[in-house]
Amino acid sequence: MKEYKRILVTAALPYANGPVHIGHLAGCYIPADIYVRYQRAQKRDIKFIGGSDEHGVPITIRAMKEGVTPQQVVDKYHAIIKESFEQMGISFDIYSRTSNKVHHETAANFFKKLYDDGLFEEKETEQYYDEKAKIFLADRYIVGTCPVCANPNAYGDQCEKCGSSLSPEQLINPRSALSDAVPVKKKTKHWYFPLQNYEPWLKEWIIEGHKEWKNNVYGQCKSWLDNGLQSRAMTRDSSWGIKVPLPDAEGKVLYVWFDAPIGYISATKELTDKWDDYWCKEDTKLVHFIGKDNIVFHCIIFPAMLKAHGNFVLPDNVPANEFLNIEGDKVSTSRNWAVWVHEYIKDFPDCEDVLRYVLCANAPETKDNDFTWKDFQDRNNNELVSIFGNFVNRTFVLMHKLCGGKVPKLHEDILDDDDRWIMKEIESSKLKVESLLEEYKFRDALYEVIDLSRKGNQYMQKKEPWIVAKSVAENPEAQKSIDNSLHLCLQLTANLAILINPFLPNTAKKMLIMLKVVDKMLDWENAGKLKLLSVGYSLRAPELLFRKIEDAEVAAQVERLKNGSKTQNAESGTQEQKSVEPSALSIKPSIQFDDFAKIDLKVGTILSAEKVERADKLLKLEIDMGFEKRTIVSGIAMHFKPEDIVGKQVVVVANLAPRKMRGIESNGMILMAEDAAGKLHFVKPENVINPGSGVS
Repeated sequence: MKEYKRILVTAALPYANGPVHIGHLAGCYIPADIYVRYQRAQKRDIKFIGGSDEHGVPITIRAMKEGVTPQQVVDKYHAIIKESFEQMGISFDIYSRTSNKVHHETAANFFKKLYDDGLFEEKETEQYYDEKAKIFLADRYIVGTCPVCANPNAYGDQCEKCGSSLSPEQLINPRSALSDAVPVKKKTKHWYFPLQNYEPWLKEWIIEGHKEWKNNVYGQCKSWLDNGLQSRAMTRDSSWGIKVPLPDAEGKVLYVWFDAPIGYISATKELTDKWDDYWCKEDTKLVHFIGKDNIVFHCIIFPAMLKAHGNFVLPDNVPANEFLNIEGDKVSTSRNWAVWVHEYIKDFPDCEDVLRYVLCANAPETKDNDFTWKDFQDRNNNELVSIFGNFVNRTFVLMHKLCGGKVPKLHEDILDDDDRWIMKEIESSKLKVESLLEEYKFRDALYEVIDLSRKGNQYMQKKEPWIVAKSVAENPEAQKSIDNSLHLCLQLTANLAILINPFLPNTAKKMLIMLKVVDKMLDWENAGKLKLLSVGYSLRAPELLFRKIEDAEVAAQVERLKNGSKTQNAESGTQEQKSVEPSALSIKPSIQFDDFAKIDLKVGTILSAEKVERADKLLKLEIDMGFEKRTIVSGIAMHFKPEDIVGKQVVVVANLAPRKMRGIESNGMILMAEDAAGKLHFVKPENVINPGSGVS
């Protein structure tokens, strides 16, 4: 296998005309982040590149409908998407955007190089045009009646009701999705990239050179190449995008799929002056993480562009995932049938790792998979809580109870077969997980980590230190057996922290705090070792790593999904013709007045505010409630600076049961409002009033 000096990882640029949903996370962002975190733990030179795709017709359509500029659209959604990734722990080295100046320059120069080398074909063709809106229409923005199933709202490229592939010519009574005008054909000139000229090279490079690629990727590429490639237009008629850098190209911009992948290059330029080391040196390993709908662009079109330009490395692998359906139905943003990441984070604070776990354990690596809220609950409660979390908690509780809160000695003279078995499992775990991660088998790798904790539980059940402890008074030698079992369980726990870190980084950090060790222990070279914790070292009290997900929480999410979809369909009339902000549709199930009357709302004044250590979104607030002072932990750190909110009055849910967050007991919740841009605002009295005043 070829040795590489550095690794460059890219994750598909999400389109900045809406928030991201869990299908996006499962498709490429969580797999990419797992791979990157693992490689960082290996101390390898790696860069993780991401950014928002901010050009194309859908942006202009959204802007026209909302009565704003395209820049306002991308500014809004870029901020929401970026924050969602940060909160989910997607650890980009840079998250850029294609509206940046450096990207415009990079993409324009790339196009000009190919043009100057005579590699484009100039063609004049007829394309559909909306005379009312004065805009050329992509197939997706022509709607009409499906000739197959009579759906009156089929698109010009596909009918979502029956699944038939269509063309605008096949639609009955076609109309513009923007203005309802009947589209007409109009001549326009564009520059085409002759993909067929690169077909022989692509066949040799992919079909012969990359048989190790995933079957879904290799198979789709082979199908495209077997059917023959054709010239593809690399420019479009639009006022929004990167202007074609030619004198006779007024009103023309670069095709979004020409400009978007170049965004990986321009973002790397923003990140480091040594960007060309990662893009132009043969000892760089380039890996694209994408969803299956982007395979042709990343495996055929973009590599052909790089080959034509020259001087660039080509992707070593493109580990694309299939699609994630939700509750038995495919994700549809037009029907609001999606689980939006920014909404999940609000509904399940401090549960980011739970979603990461479920989306990896159920990843659509080889086929489309289905996300259900019941499976989400079961995997959390039965795997994270009952297996992984249970083992760690039992180990710490028993260590404090039976070993004085310190790492006990390992008495090698009395090691038995069970001891040697678990020692072997710990030592072999590193190679098992490592091998699977290198092969992009993240779901199997995660299973091995959970399985190690399962074996830890089995080992503890065999050793039963709590039973042995009953005989220590009569037989002091029995303490040695307790020491050995808990010593090995603690070493296993330290190994679990290392192995789980690429998958569940927040969980690994919690474990480090409990173990009283520094981040350096998470270096991959430490995995599989049996002497990570020193004998006699005192450890902190246990903290539950995960909480149970209750039936009511799951029922509320299913109801929200159904209600959101119904509302979207009722308001849109025709799918995707009218956009509705997902969060505005999410109304929780009805409650009775008696339920509401149980809530005790009181006014409080913020006395102090500070960031919570190792928690980017949490602030620790001290609040004067009039009758007492309260500590409340609130997830508002991304919206407010601590020093700016001292003295402000807030409305507090005063009778909420206490809950520990990052080791801090939070006694209440402050009420916030969110505007359309996702910015939080305090809910507060109009005038300053005494702390402790009731709200009714």
